Amino acid sequence: MKSLSDDLRGQLIWIPALGMAVHPSPDADKTYNADYFAHYQTLADTDMGRALTRTRIEMVARHYDGPVLDVGIGAGQFVESRPDTTGYDVNPAGIDWLKDRSLWADLHHGSFDALTFWDALEHFSEPETAVARAQKWVFVSIPVFSDLDHIFASKHFKPGEHIYYWTHAGLVNWFSRQGFSLVEHNTTESDLGREGISSYAFLRRE
Repeated sequence: MKSLSDDLRGQLIWIPALGMAVHPSPDADKTYNADYFAHYQTLADTDMGRALTRTRIEMVARHYDGPVLDVGIGAGQFVESRPDTTGYDVNPAGIDWLKDRSLWADLHHGSFDALTFWDALEHFSEPETAVARAQKWVFVSIPVFSDLDHIFASKHFKPGEHIYYWTHAGLVNWFSRQGFSLVEHNTTESDLGREGISSYAFLRRE
């Protein structure tokens, strides 16, 4: 008899030639609620959470100093900590948090010089439509995998929440197909104690 775990694994579509996998998650939006937002508030209010926010702000500052739209705000810590930053989210609690502070912006209406996706791009069913809104920069932190076995063994294999899974080369090539070139790659978040996280700065090609 197959287990639920077997069924979930069987739904993952692994494309080795592209260095990526897709796991359809039709009920993903049900994951995002007030409890989800509160959980990330707790994580943000730790030494690790504050260190992650600092390193993300520093990474953006190395390349760009204008307005940023933070896509998938977590608990809003990056939006709150960096001037000239607005946010977009699908979690009703996150949307309310942003609108209460007049920091809401709609990713799907308009274009933006810079987008940040901190632990967010892998949640999108159509990530290409999200990054298409960036006129110049996209900054990303994301789990990175070596192969299919690594995905299944990782704490970041989250059916119902994470939809896309990339290798390093797969992510860089995927962004290239969207019209972006890699400017920076680092593993600072992993160095701080996270598991298998890489950070990237991509610049739209002229």
